[in-house]
Amino acid sequence: MKKVQKRTLTRRGVLWLGQTCNLACYFCYFRTKIDDKEHPEHAFMSLEKAKTICHTLRHVYGNTAVDIQGGEPTIYPHIFELIAYCKEIGLAPTLITNGIVLAKKETALHFREAGVNDFLVSIHALGEAYDTMVGFKHGSEKQMQALANLHALEIPYRLNCTMTKEALSQLEKIAHLAIEKQCLVVNFIAFNPFADQKGRRQAQDVPSYSALKEPLQKAIDLLESHRIEVNVRYLPLCILEERYAKNGYNFQQLSYDHHEWDFNSWTWTTRFNQRSNSPELDEPIPILMYGIKQFNGMDFSVMSEHGTKAHYMKEVDIKEHMMRLHSADIPKTFLYKQNAKLRAQKHLEYHKTFTCKACSVQDICDGFHNDYVAVFGEEEANAFDLGICVLDPTWFIKAQEKVEE
Repeated sequence: MKKVQKRTLTRRGVLWLGQTCNLACYFCYFRTKIDDKEHPEHAFMSLEKAKTICHTLRHVYGNTAVDIQGGEPTIYPHIFELIAYCKEIGLAPTLITNGIVLAKKETALHFREAGVNDFLVSIHALGEAYDTMVGFKHGSEKQMQALANLHALEIPYRLNCTMTKEALSQLEKIAHLAIEKQCLVVNFIAFNPFADQKGRRQAQDVPSYSALKEPLQKAIDLLESHRIEVNVRYLPLCILEERYAKNGYNFQQLSYDHHEWDFNSWTWTTRFNQRSNSPELDEPIPILMYGIKQFNGMDFSVMSEHGTKAHYMKEVDIKEHMMRLHSADIPKTFLYKQNAKLRAQKHLEYHKTFTCKACSVQDICDGFHNDYVAVFGEEEANAFDLGICVLDPTWFIKAQEKVEE
């Protein structure tokens, strides 16, 4: 795979098929919906609805790739038809998966033949530690066989690792595994209480940032010595040494990773109707604005005051909003930057500590999650002093080599 340093906005969308899964990870963002079979987001949606969403991603939002996830997308009854359809319309399909189903080589081959672009495999630990975390005996064994199959069949794949307390001792082992199996990318994800996990962070499950610093930096060094791309999601940029800031992806940096989701289409697909098993779909909506009171002499007033999930365009005329966005000619980079702040500050309740306010990168960093501070406090914040106030989200990440497909 070619490596590049040029940073452009992603054109990847996301599709949630339904929160049905073959595992029971205690830290899953959607654990409540997975456990509750009566929840309207639990059951898988119809193939027709999934195709309509993918068609909208491609032909309305202009996405060229899509992350298909569940729950667990490999057990979706129509997954091969959906993959083939995405390929047909020019929407390169990735499956975010635990990989258990791929332990059967013929199944992995079937996915390749259907046209899957790659897999993003969630490996949060190895051996018994993994089996305990996900509630499935021999789960790690099946994952290892799945990776062997993908490697043998030359199907590209990347790895996700959620940094729970149990995972810290496993990070170096996961790095060695990625090197051995020629993985393209490894993403280390801070355990944040998003979605169903809100308010559930506990010290026995989640490591402090101080505890994860050393093992995470060792894993990054090991992977990068073998030219494997490493990304660290949702960790305050100051937690690791400054030389690792190029790997740090807070919300403002996500838009410049082509393996992450486009905020524009994500604004639409994250709404309830696009995630439930009902036949209903919302009309496509534009990216939500935040903090843009006026631009090029145009007043946006209430349209720039979104701040709660309940709002989500309810008080704003969608066509008027779209016309104003077009007429004002707001640069996409600025619009995505402000939308990233909306997601971090309002939707997910990140905030800046006292120390953050003296940091050179406070404008491009999400800061600390309220839920984290409630458990561990704010003392780990460590302000960068660069002599300037950094406003460009790509300031650090433009030095990173990333995989170009």
